[in-house]
Amino acid sequence: MRTILSTTELADLRASLALWFGQNARALPWRETTDPYHIWLSEVILQQTQVLQGLGYYFRFIDAFPTIQDLAKANEDDVLRLWQGLGYYSRGRNLLRAARVVVDEFGGNIPRELEQIKRLPGVGPYTQAAVLSFAYNLPHAAVDGNVYRVVSRLLGIDEPIDTPSGQKLFRALAQELLDPEEPGRHNQAMIELGALCCTPRRPSCQACPFAQLCVAHRQGNQLSLPVKQGKIKVTERYLHYFLVRIHSAGSIYTLIRRRGKGDIWEGLYELPLVETPEPQTLEGIFSTQDCGNLFEGLEGLVVHPKPVATLKHRLTHRLLHANLYLAEARSYTPRTTEGGYLLIDEEQRGQYGMPILLDKMLSSL
Repeated sequence: MRTILSTTELADLRASLALWFGQNARALPWRETTDPYHIWLSEVILQQTQVLQGLGYYFRFIDAFPTIQDLAKANEDDVLRLWQGLGYYSRGRNLLRAARVVVDEFGGNIPRELEQIKRLPGVGPYTQAAVLSFAYNLPHAAVDGNVYRVVSRLLGIDEPIDTPSGQKLFRALAQELLDPEEPGRHNQAMIELGALCCTPRRPSCQACPFAQLCVAHRQGNQLSLPVKQGKIKVTERYLHYFLVRIHSAGSIYTLIRRRGKGDIWEGLYELPLVETPEPQTLEGIFSTQDCGNLFEGLEGLVVHPKPVATLKHRLTHRLLHANLYLAEARSYTPRTTEGGYLLIDEEQRGQYGMPILLDKMLSSL
């Protein structure tokens, strides 16, 4: 499908967008460099993350791992601890894996060929195009949520953006709109326009450089675009954590263990946990099958009857209801089978990356 814009309109659009970007672009550190490592790092951090939140993480990662070689040599615990609070922890694990691929297979240089950069774990179509255009000024259109919104409204396209056919269409349209002379600047300008001007609920059409060309603006249906085929179904989960304290030789010890594979928090650490399909009392928790082996190896266990902290935590597809119970025990004998706990000094708990909802509850004590 072709756009409805003529050659002259395309040229005017690109020029107007460049002028608007020059006058309105936010000063962001990853825009002040063409270092592909810094640009790639920023794009991974900013996936599903607001810019203001991502800034701090970006600087912390650059401080900890100034080069991609430094990142490739890191261990997963260090990366996940720095990632704590960003969510979608597979991004952090893929960040490390991709760095190792770059060092091992590409001599420490992030590829500038599309087929090569596709081989990096966690680097999807948007990130591929962003790195190739921002770092190397190559003509690949970067299409994120902001760009879907801008293109949909500009051209009056009601094809759902959450279908394979819709995504293919919008990538093709964005590629046609792309300024071949300055693709990096154009991509950043389109993203910035969606973030600052063509916003989801209150678009500033009077300040938009595309106002005269925009189909949605003429028709007055900006808020109905872009179209999504289906809404995300949110499931609820009920998590019951236990902070077990063991007093010994003047110190307080507690139990943690690493979460296994195939989980949103894979590789992070947690306290002993029971998950139930619905809200549950402490008595009900102890009657569940999962609770049977939870405290194996603990002697003299006493659990306080009421939670010391509660928290609701929303993810994209889930609403988590978490309770934190305090427990005391005389001693702990580690299990010999897989799935046992680490016994750590409670003062060292901060050295282990944990899910942000658990960290928040522990910080409230």
